[in-house]
Amino acid sequence: MPSLIAKLLHPTRTPPPPVDVDLGRVMLIGTAVWGVALVVAVVLALGDDEASWMPAWVCATGVLLGLFGVLWARRNTARRR
Repeated sequence: MPSLIAKLLHPTRTPPPPVDVDLGRVMLIGTAVWGVALVVAVVLALGDDEASWMPAWVCATGVLLGLFGVLWARRNTARRR
């Protein structure tokens, strides 16, 4: 039996099992957040002459990448099962 000092210096821990997460749902929520930000950015760009369209383009890119992520997650979930 190892001593107390040996156990304190070299602890042994078993890692917890991985959590099963639905990545499609996570990507969909993130895409929805980007969509809300896109609407806000477009409203601000249309209403103010000083506002730039760059934030709207960034949000549109986030929506497109999120949609690709949702498709990827759904395809890989179906393939895994």
